[in-house]
Amino acid sequence: MHALRKWLLSGLLVIVPLVITLGVLNWIIGTLDQTLWLLPEQWQVWLTEHRVRGLGVLLTLAILLVVGAVASNFVGKRLLGWGDAVVRRIPVVRSIYSSVKQVSDTLFSENGNAFRTAVLIEWPREGVWTIAFVTGTPGADVRAHLGGGEYLGVYVPTTPNPTGGYFVMLKRSDCIELQMSVDDALKYIVSMGVVVPGGPATLAKSQ
Repeated sequence: MHALRKWLLSGLLVIVPLVITLGVLNWIIGTLDQTLWLLPEQWQVWLTEHRVRGLGVLLTLAILLVVGAVASNFVGKRLLGWGDAVVRRIPVVRSIYSSVKQVSDTLFSENGNAFRTAVLIEWPREGVWTIAFVTGTPGADVRAHLGGGEYLGVYVPTTPNPTGGYFVMLKRSDCIELQMSVDDALKYIVSMGVVVPGGPATLAKSQ
């Protein structure tokens, strides 16, 4: 029975990540295949009849590359600036667009500072520690009410779903900057501490 239980757990460790990965990939491919409506109707009919999957991924990548290439040159920047100005004049749309664009610029811009540093903080009370990510610094209006000292904007993710969490402002002296990368820190959080950055050797050394 002990051997059967061991084999069952080993099988689950192999199969579960594989099934979840394939399921996520299938969902992504199915979602991106919806972009095929951009193709001529005859092509859509032929692709549907022959059940060609995955072409939406290539089409989406091609669209992103073309848009990125156009946006990178002088003419494209002028056109994007003009379109941005037009959208920002529409009463309801401008508030939504401005918020989304500010977040996307922060997350995807090469000059952005979002999630660039992993820090160790005491949360949710003194003596309890967790890993968080520096997102920036508070604005002048907020700093005026925080008193003395330098503060950082910090995102504290939840486990095992890091997309939910808390945004807090802490003194820089209360944030211990870690040497681990953001990717390693996210793996550590998602795995609930099971996947230790540096591998088993690091864990054995610490013990």
